[in-house]
Amino acid sequence: MSTKLYVGNLSFSLTDEKLAEIFAQAGNVVSAEILMDRQTGRSKGFAFVEMETEEDAKNAIQMFNGKDIEGRPAVVDIARPKRDDRDR
Repeated sequence: MSTKLYVGNLSFSLTDEKLAEIFAQAGNVVSAEILMDRQTGRSKGFAFVEMETEEDAKNAIQMFNGKDIEGRPAVVDIARPKRDDRDR
């Protein structure tokens, strides 16, 4: 079963393709999506990367959390489920 990772503190010039290429060093990447601001079209500086297995995801966390990705120290962790703001 695939595991989704949160990847934060990314360079604004990084692309989905480059991010997937970087994370492929840790294992099989199912998808990589940098979130973009709808109004400006600019990167929000974070992404979600889906790794094929939990083992691949753990490898990615070990390899990249706190490490430099295109000039910035990345924050990599298991993604948490989307919170429901309606419960507030």
